[in-house]
Amino acid sequence: MSGKGPQTYIKHKYKYQHVRNKKQHVWKGGQGQEAERRDSYTRAAREYATGINVRSMSVIEDILPGLPRGTPIQEFYRDCSVLITGGTGFMGKTLIEKLLRSCPSLKQVYIIIRSKKGKDAEARVEEIFEDILFSRLKEEVPKFRHRVVALSGDCALPGLGLSETDRLKLVDQVNIVFHGAATVRFDERIDVAVGINASGTKNMLELARNMIGLKAFIHVSTAYAHCTLSRIEEKFYPSPHSFGQLMAIIQNLTDQELEKIVPELLKNIPNTYVYTKAIAENIIKEEAGILPIGVFRPAIVIGTHSEPLPGWIDNVYGPTGIFVGAGIGILRTINVDPCISANLVPVDMAVGALIASAREVHNTQRKLGDSEGIPIYNYVSSAQNPIQWHDFVDMAKNHGKDVPSSKAIWYYSFTMTKYKVLYVILSFLLHTLPALLVDTVTILCFKKPKLFKVYRKIHRLSDVLTYFCTRNWDFSDDNVKTLWKNLGPEDKKLFAFDIRSLDWNQYIYNYVRGCRIHLMKDDLSTVPEARIRWRR
Repeated sequence: MSGKGPQTYIKHKYKYQHVRNKKQHVWKGGQGQEAERRDSYTRAAREYATGINVRSMSVIEDILPGLPRGTPIQEFYRDCSVLITGGTGFMGKTLIEKLLRSCPSLKQVYIIIRSKKGKDAEARVEEIFEDILFSRLKEEVPKFRHRVVALSGDCALPGLGLSETDRLKLVDQVNIVFHGAATVRFDERIDVAVGINASGTKNMLELARNMIGLKAFIHVSTAYAHCTLSRIEEKFYPSPHSFGQLMAIIQNLTDQELEKIVPELLKNIPNTYVYTKAIAENIIKEEAGILPIGVFRPAIVIGTHSEPLPGWIDNVYGPTGIFVGAGIGILRTINVDPCISANLVPVDMAVGALIASAREVHNTQRKLGDSEGIPIYNYVSSAQNPIQWHDFVDMAKNHGKDVPSSKAIWYYSFTMTKYKVLYVILSFLLHTLPALLVDTVTILCFKKPKLFKVYRKIHRLSDVLTYFCTRNWDFSDDNVKTLWKNLGPEDKKLFAFDIRSLDWNQYIYNYVRGCRIHLMKDDLSTVPEARIRWRR
């Protein structure tokens, strides 16, 4: 840019320390060329603010008094520092991207990340930003990186594993907390699940109590935390055990002894994930005090609807594993009741509701000890826009036929049954028997057998999902409805989470392509080749 351009003009003539005294000189108002000049200065001022990492956008507004304000949600996040746990996960990454892109006046995003596979927190954050998920952010807000601070820590450790310097920094600067760190493995060891899901929540609360400027703390739970109930409302329910009781058991038993009593602890609860999520909610209920806190319960979270790009997904959890497995011809049958609600929600819509909930929690008046006043949000699809499993599978099949994968190893054939006995028979005939035959031939060819081991993993996945795919729940979502109703028109466009507006057919069209591109790493350029193989 030339030295006479508006960007250089602001940068060089009006140094940061003098901007308040130059207000009248910069702004004259007017029409025509003056209006163009005003727009040019607005863009330049935004770039200037980002480039020098100013402490507050109000400095730039002193220069540019006509600068438009943001939406109510954007204004809530203005000059705020946000702490996120679980930032390397599916929902966490989507949350980081959306905050940085849609809340441009956000001051800082802190992410607690543990070292993993020889990579420290900073290296892992850099790795996150290499994902295509952040491509739009890089285009629209190219200077976002300085606002993201990676902190080395571990939510399962005392004090979150933070250094004293980092702890004091968070206490002094953080205004909003999104606690989403969790182990999502359904068959996780009980001590590990308790450490991350329950102890991590307790450790976060201890840190939050000392935060000087805390405006909102959102605990990300799951809609299935109390899945033994047939109706789940937006309220707290009794915990299967208190955190203290559970810790006493864990600390006084060996790993072998603990493994033996897990069935007794869980009783009719299907797995350690939902068990520890229920305990974490009880910790919130018992220890929140007067903290501005809320609980967000999403249903089964899958790929993006539209933001920042349609169909993005990075994991094969839940129904995505079913679709991918069936799509490549390896999964032939599963124990699912086709006539029950799938209760799926797109991750970007869930994140929109999550971001909006923090503002409402901040505005919620609650008395000390009034745990019933803590807002809980059941973000589900079954209450307002249900889709049954057979509809999901049929739509996925129809759209999948248009873009078959070049990596398919067998023809598509998929059967759902709600009957356990029939599933066992079909599984043996369609999975186990072919795997044994193929592996036998493989061994005779002096190669390592793989297929039987693959099907063992598939059957474990199926066993985990069966509980949630053969039952219906009646969820209330009145708080989510109210949250949406209270948004202004601009925020409804920017943080669109009205599940009623979701067109399932169009969504699954993008979802199928997203699975192919982002999970199978199978570019759409291979579709013609795959179609030829499909039709043979």
